[in-house]
Amino acid sequence: MKLLLLEEVEKLGHLGDEVEVRDGYGRNYLIPQGKAILATANNVKEFQHHKGIIQRKLKKLKGEAETQAEAIGKLRIQVSKKVGDQGKLFGSVTSQEIADLVEAQGVQIDRRKIQLSDPIKALGEFEVPLKLHPEVTAKIHVTVSAEEEPKADAEEETATSEQAETESA
Repeated sequence: MKLLLLEEVEKLGHLGDEVEVRDGYGRNYLIPQGKAILATANNVKEFQHHKGIIQRKLKKLKGEAETQAEAIGKLRIQVSKKVGDQGKLFGSVTSQEIADLVEAQGVQIDRRKIQLSDPIKALGEFEVPLKLHPEVTAKIHVTVSAEEEPKADAEEETATSEQAETESA
């Protein structure tokens, strides 16, 4: 089935590309989602007519992605996780968690743009790549550190409360 892409589809093509896909993928996913239309002669002719408008839209999207990349490049994300006896993390740092932390700092980002091959399962500093646009990438600096244990704080509070009781008595 020949389709004309109306937006970028990862691992398939960019806006305006004429692609050959399996019938089920086209009928059940691309066309209903509004990501593509059938590549008939009439649709191709109409698309060529609107190509200038679309190219301006793409330039605008690229510009927005570049400004977002600048803002993201300045961010430093700090994540605290519980750590076991051998220094291994309980759980991991996922792309969703990174996206939430970036949004907490005021920059909107879709977690699917974070190119994290595997969740982070170690302590240290990491550079996590983002693909904001087909031509624009950015990196987020993520530092994973050990979470402070509340037991030590509880022991200190108990000791100070005992001292306060002995002083008041």
